[in-house]
Amino acid sequence: MGSLAAEAVGIMDPENPTKLETEAVHLSDGGSARNHLPNRVFVNRSLNLENIKCYGFDMDYTLAIYKSPEYEALGFELLRDRLVSIGYPHELLRYDYDPEFPTRGLVYDTMYGNLLKVDSHGNILVCTHGFSHLKGDDIHNYYPNLFIQRDDTERFYILNTLFNLSETYLYACLVDFFTSCTRYKNCTQGFQHGDLFMSFRSMFQDVRDAMDYVHDSGSLKDRTIKALEMYVVKDPRIPVLLSRVKEVAKVFLATNSDYSYTDAIMKYLLEVPASVKSGAPKRAWRSFFDLVVVDTRKPLFFGEGTVLRQVDTLTGKLRMGTYTGDLQHGTIYSGGSSDVVCDLLDVRGKEILYVGDHIFTDILKSKKRQGWRTFLVAPDLIKELQVWTDKRYLFEELKGLDVYLAEFYKHLDSGSHERPDISAIQTRMKMPHESSVESPLSEHPSPAGATMPNHLIRALPTPNRQNNLPENPVTLHET
Repeated sequence: MGSLAAEAVGIMDPENPTKLETEAVHLSDGGSARNHLPNRVFVNRSLNLENIKCYGFDMDYTLAIYKSPEYEALGFELLRDRLVSIGYPHELLRYDYDPEFPTRGLVYDTMYGNLLKVDSHGNILVCTHGFSHLKGDDIHNYYPNLFIQRDDTERFYILNTLFNLSETYLYACLVDFFTSCTRYKNCTQGFQHGDLFMSFRSMFQDVRDAMDYVHDSGSLKDRTIKALEMYVVKDPRIPVLLSRVKEVAKVFLATNSDYSYTDAIMKYLLEVPASVKSGAPKRAWRSFFDLVVVDTRKPLFFGEGTVLRQVDTLTGKLRMGTYTGDLQHGTIYSGGSSDVVCDLLDVRGKEILYVGDHIFTDILKSKKRQGWRTFLVAPDLIKELQVWTDKRYLFEELKGLDVYLAEFYKHLDSGSHERPDISAIQTRMKMPHESSVESPLSEHPSPAGATMPNHLIRALPTPNRQNNLPENPVTLHET
C-alpha cells in the first residue's frame, strides 16, 4: 500500500504492530518480499502508532482489491450496454476495454469532449480527442493558454477514482465513434445528425447517469458476487493483519456498499478455516471488527451524516427507527456519521487512523472535518514506481542534460549578442535512451571545463567561450 495523502503511517513491523520504523524509505532493486514495491509503505510524516487507539477501514479498493483489468472491463461492458439500451448506436458494442489507455486522475472537458492530463496548477500535459493525441496548434485551438481552471467543476470533471477507469475509456470510445461515423457532422461542441445535436455535455450526463444506474441497480455487484474469484483478489494476509491490529486497538469497517454486498465480499476475504489440520470452524468475518457500518454515503458521513439504523442480518433489511443505544458487538449498522462512530467506540480525532482509497472522500474529508489520521491505498502507484526504478538512469540522464544546458545560459545578459546552439541538447533530451555517434571528449568540452560523463557528452555542441562562463567546473555524476 502506498500513500499520497496529507498524512500517512510508516512501516509497521508485522511482529510488533506498535513499532514504527521512522527511517527514510527507499526503493530497492530486489530483496525479500517485504522490500518488494507492492509491500512498501511510504511516509509523509512520522506517526507514533502507540497513540492510535482505533483503526478504520474502507472496503472497496482497500480491503477488497479488485482484479485489473478484469473488473474495469466488466464495468465498461455494463456501461456500454446501458448506453445502447437507452438509444445509443449498436456499433458501440464493437468496443472492448483497453487497460493501456485510461489512467486515474484524468479530466474530462464537457465542452469539447477532450480528456486532459493536467498538473496540480492546471497546466495541460496531455490532451486527447477520442483516441487521437493532440499536439501543438491543435491544443492551442482549444486552450490558448495551455491551461484550465480546475475549480470550474461545471465544465471539467475529474475522474479521480479507480471506479472511473471504465468510465474514462467510454468517453474516449464515444468521441472516437461519433467523430469517425459518416452519419454525424463534427461540430466544435458535439455532433449534428439532421435535426439532432448531441453535445459533449449531454454525452457526459448520459454516461454519468449510466454509471449511477450500474451501481444503484446492483448489476455490477451481482456480476461480481457471481464470480468472486475472477474479480476480487483473495489475500490471505488480510485476516492476519486485522487480527493483529485488533489485539492492540479497536477496529471498524465503514463502507458505502450495502450490507448484502459487504457480507458477500467479507465472507470471501475473511472466513477461512482457523486450522486446516484440526478442521476448526470458520471465524465469522464480523468478529474481526468492533464496529461495522454500511451505507455510509461518504463524504456525507464525515459531515452531518444520515440516520443510524440497525441492519437485520437475516433479511438484509433496515430496522425501524434511529439507533441511540450503546455499541452492540456483532451488530451491523447502516448510515450514521463519523461523530457517531467516535461516540460508539469512545475515541476521538487523532486517536483514529483511517485507511481508504479515495483521496477526497476517505482521506481529505476525514482529516479536515474530524482530524483523523489518514492512510491512502494507491495500488496504481506500483506501476509508476516500477517505471521510476527500472528507468531511473534515464531520469538521471535528463537531469544531467538539464544542468549542462543551464551552463550555456548561466551568465548571459543583455550584453550578449550570440545565441548558444542547443539543438543537439534538445534532441538528446527528447531521445535520451538512443545511442548517439561516438565523439572524443576533447571535441566536446563542457562549459568552462565542466566534466560530464561520456554518454552525456556525445553529440553535444561546444559552448561559446565568449559568454563569460564560470571558471569553477561543474561535475555531473554518471548513473
